[in-house]
Amino acid sequence: MSRRYPSSIAGPVEHEFVVSRSRFVTTAHPAPDPAAAEAVIAEVRRRSWDARHHCTAMVTGVLGDQARSSDDGEPSGTAGVPMLEVLRRRDLTDVVVVVSRWFGGVKLGTGGLVRAYSTSVSEALDRATVVRRAARTRVHVEVPHADAGRVDNALRAWVQHHDATSGDTVYGERAVFEVWVPADGIPALETELASVSAGALVPVVGEERVVDLPPV
Repeated sequence: MSRRYPSSIAGPVEHEFVVSRSRFVTTAHPAPDPAAAEAVIAEVRRRSWDARHHCTAMVTGVLGDQARSSDDGEPSGTAGVPMLEVLRRRDLTDVVVVVSRWFGGVKLGTGGLVRAYSTSVSEALDRATVVRRAARTRVHVEVPHADAGRVDNALRAWVQHHDATSGDTVYGERAVFEVWVPADGIPALETELASVSAGALVPVVGEERVVDLPPV
C-alpha cells in the first residue's frame, strides 16, 4: 500500500467572516517553507496594518512535520492553535493562514474566539483548490522532433488515465518529455510508448519524488 502524503492548496485565498461586529479576514496561501510563510505574514501585516491582531498558523514539509502558530495578542490558545488544528484536520501542508481581526467592540469570550478563528479558516479553505500529493517515479523519453507532437498528445492522454502527471519538456537536438508515474504504472507506460513508436522509444526511469497531482 502506497504511503499517503498531506495535500496543499493551489493558490492564495482570502475570505471575510463577521461575528458580533468583529471582522475576521483570513488569508490562506501556499508556502513551501517557513521563510515563505513568514514573507506572506509580513505582507498581510503591511497590507492590513490597521487590524488589531494578525493570528497565524503554518504547516510545512513533505510530511507536514513542521508547524507553528501565534495568537498575536489574543488570549493564549484561542487563535493560533485552533487555526493550526483546522490545517491538521484537513491534512494540509506547505500552507500558511493569517487571520486579521478588526475588533467590533463586543468581547467574544474564550470559546467565541476559538469558534471564530476556526470558522474563519475553515470557510477560507472551503474556497481553496486542494492539490493532491503522492510519490511518483520520474520517467523521461527522447523523441525526434518530427514525432514530438504525436508523442506529446499520447503522453497527455496517458497521464490523465493513470494518476500520473506531466513534467518539463525540453527541446534541444531532440524533444525530451518527462512524466511522473506510479511505480506500478511504468510497464503500462512502456507499452504505450512502444505502441506509438513501433518499439522505437525506450523510456528512462529515474528517481522517485513526492509531486503535485492534477485533480481527479
